[in-house]
Amino acid sequence: MLLEVGRVVRAHGLRGQLVVDLVTDRTERVAPGSRLQSDDRVLTVSSSQPHQGRHLVTFDGVTDRAGADALVGSTLRADAVDDPDAVWVHDLIGSVVREADGTERGRVVSVLANPAHDQLVLDSGALVPSVFVVSCADGVTVIDPPDGLFE
Repeated sequence: MLLEVGRVVRAHGLRGQLVVDLVTDRTERVAPGSRLQSDDRVLTVSSSQPHQGRHLVTFDGVTDRAGADALVGSTLRADAVDDPDAVWVHDLIGSVVREADGTERGRVVSVLANPAHDQLVLDSGALVPSVFVVSCADGVTVIDPPDGLFE
């Protein structure tokens, strides 16, 4: 399964560099040698560096402004990282949310991006900061919220 890891925002300069906005905290996604699927082809990262909260990325075979401009607006995807401790948005959505004591709080209908911590949006309208997620497996998300979160 391919997961969205970033988007090409704009070309940068004349030599094929692109500004990429990552939607993951895994910056190794744009490390040299990484392979990313764009909307229509596989791209291999030849170089990258942080740049104003984003990354400047050069892909093999993209050597000029015209080649870079052709990629602007593309969504970049990659295979899921094999990390047993990771909790993925696609696993959260639709899962039943329970506190550690078994109290059921509803189902996750979406995940709202937030600068501090992403928020699980429950079908009840409640918001649960992702920092309180203990585990997510087999359609059940276990949380350990502070007192008063649901009041």
